[in-house]
Amino acid sequence: MASEGCPETVRTGALTPAPGAGYQQGEGLWPPCGPDRGSHCLRASRGFSRKGFVFPTMLIDSHCHLDFPEFADDLDALVGRAAAAGIGRIVTISTRVRRLGALLDITARFPDVYCSVGTHPHQADEEDGIPASELVELTSHPKVVALGEAGLDYFYQHGSREAQERGFRTHIAAARATGLPLVIHTRDADEDCGRILEDEMTKGAFRAVLHCYTGGRELAMKAIALGLSISFTGILTFKKSQALRDLAAELPADRIMVETDAPYLAPGKFRGKRNEPSYVVEIAKVLAETRGVSLEEISRQTTANFFRLFSKVPAADPPA
Repeated sequence: MASEGCPETVRTGALTPAPGAGYQQGEGLWPPCGPDRGSHCLRASRGFSRKGFVFPTMLIDSHCHLDFPEFADDLDALVGRAAAAGIGRIVTISTRVRRLGALLDITARFPDVYCSVGTHPHQADEEDGIPASELVELTSHPKVVALGEAGLDYFYQHGSREAQERGFRTHIAAARATGLPLVIHTRDADEDCGRILEDEMTKGAFRAVLHCYTGGRELAMKAIALGLSISFTGILTFKKSQALRDLAAELPADRIMVETDAPYLAPGKFRGKRNEPSYVVEIAKVLAETRGVSLEEISRQTTANFFRLFSKVPAADPPA
């Protein structure tokens, strides 16, 4: 796809409209994508129709890391593949507050890519002491739509547990103050994560998603009881993840989302390769099979859940 957009055609995996064709949405007529849409346009994946043709239901990659060096050489092509696969929005997640500028540069290049701001627990000591007020101020940028990822990681323990908990609570305070969702990273820390979530919720409600969920049923149900959401990655597709699939089948339909966590955790079909946002389709397929519903239904539900939680992201246009 040309760097200035697609002024003559909108490309999807299944359909290339004729030059100059418009896209119908209700009574309005939308022109083809143009230079004002940025270097890649995801409009084709938003449920628009063109006189008898209906584009596939949109999916969202709610968590990836486009600023990581693995994507440095082909970011434009990667976002183009996501558009072709029907991925309507991408959220590239912050791991260091002090590197937010790199994320904002990426979001400026791609109209439908957004970001968060926060400190990963691996960097908890490195960025220990950043106040909630600074996080709140940074969320004023229109492309910053969430806090995090923050939380607890007792598997690697690159950050001290004390700094991780301080940072986790600080990010919760910022989420509470802004009303934006907190993206929670928790690994091998179910007991402490549940304790902190319950304690912080007594101080005032906040919104959050437990991303790349691999924890136990008890923490998941505690999170659900607190009004939080659960997101699944390619781990859901792995052969040894039956317990995780059993949990995914049990959760309320209005609390589940999908993500890639790219460049890591490529789903089974692509395991061993670099992950990327377009592969979220494979995760959605397995989630649909696990829950006994169609891919269209799981796409509709997870996308609706995303826009409800990440409410700062402009909502998708409804299907015509």
